[in-house]
Amino acid sequence: MVSSVSFILALTSIACLLAMENEYAYSSSEENKDFEINTSNGIDGHLVVSPIVAEDLRRSVMEKVSSVEDTPHGEIAAEMMDSVHLNLNHSMLNVGENKADTTKCNLFSGTWVRDASYPLFLGAQCPYVDSKATCRQNGRPDSDYEKWRWQPSGCSIPSFNARDMLERLRGKRLMFVGDSISQSQWESMVCMLQAVIPSNKKTMISQSSLTIFKALDYSASVEFFWAPFLVQLRTDSQNKRILYLDSMESNGIYWQGIDVLVFESSHWWQHQRWDLIMDGNKPDPNMDPMVAYKKALMTWTKWISANIDPKRSLVFFSTTSPKHYDPREWSETNVYHCYNQTGPVQFEGFRPPVPPQVLIVKEVVESMSFPVTLMDITGLSQFRKDGHPSIYSSVLSNEEKKHPEKFGDCSHWCLPGVPDTWNELLYVTLLFMGFTK
Repeated sequence: MVSSVSFILALTSIACLLAMENEYAYSSSEENKDFEINTSNGIDGHLVVSPIVAEDLRRSVMEKVSSVEDTPHGEIAAEMMDSVHLNLNHSMLNVGENKADTTKCNLFSGTWVRDASYPLFLGAQCPYVDSKATCRQNGRPDSDYEKWRWQPSGCSIPSFNARDMLERLRGKRLMFVGDSISQSQWESMVCMLQAVIPSNKKTMISQSSLTIFKALDYSASVEFFWAPFLVQLRTDSQNKRILYLDSMESNGIYWQGIDVLVFESSHWWQHQRWDLIMDGNKPDPNMDPMVAYKKALMTWTKWISANIDPKRSLVFFSTTSPKHYDPREWSETNVYHCYNQTGPVQFEGFRPPVPPQVLIVKEVVESMSFPVTLMDITGLSQFRKDGHPSIYSSVLSNEEKKHPEKFGDCSHWCLPGVPDTWNELLYVTLLFMGFTK
């Protein structure tokens, strides 16, 4: 049987994704009113699954594959720029009749479909969600934002199966590394898994920047490590925050030996949360944040290549999680950012700006010889203006909640919500890669 190492080596082409264009080209279908974002600079990165391994995967996932049943509600299609294309044995998936599409499934090109069976977990029944993200418990009156499922174009993917995921994680460690966005994805994954684990068979412990959820019967852990810059941020004796662009050793010691690493770093680079940058031995208080971001990612690539064994560990990097503070982007006026948004963007001319971090991440990942899988979640998430807490956060006072234009949170996500979709795509990608069971 082809080993999982073969899959890791095959991912090199997926890792090499580079988008040098800031513009999307758009087209619309008058027949179904779907909205498509098409890239004019697509890159054919492929993961090729051998017939032997595909057959093994087919046996393990075919019973979970279901056909797509679109609802009459608004559907939104997004073909992500330079998205990862996965070449799959068509027997694994319920694909369309078009033979040209039967061996390809682009996980990040698809449609938001309303699905009454969602959400994947109940927020009130998961004690691990930060109270800032429990929007319904914080008074949000609508729940439709929990009912949207991401459906890739041309194929059906297996539904998230918590027991199957736990079985694949048996004896292994999954770690999310990054800022509060990464923390939300970790909380989402923990909530989806913990629902099938007896209360006396799971534990949660925190150790400084590291939080570990353990599924005891599986000897598995799902962990979160707080590192918003990936590189080191230290405070000196005068309380100055110093960002060291060439140092991540004190963070990296926690990442060694992890079986699946999911990195994310973006939001903290958009605001100057430091007083001084150290570029090697050179202090630079005025370095452009995106220049610093690229330098930090280059430090990360060197550390990964020197300290992680690709024969043992899988490494993922998620692109930027979008914000929704400017309603002009989806052709609305006289609204308070994402406040009172109850559904995805359905504006035909929607042209979401490409966050500069996305282009930088893709350029850096392309430069790596180490196989890193890019999770291109930016575009599909840009349609979800309805998924943020806005004023329905536990950190706001009653007076502050009266002013969504001033205090509304349109950068983080409600849970259950959009981060669940990111985890569904991570799960499916692990299946396609033949991650152990």
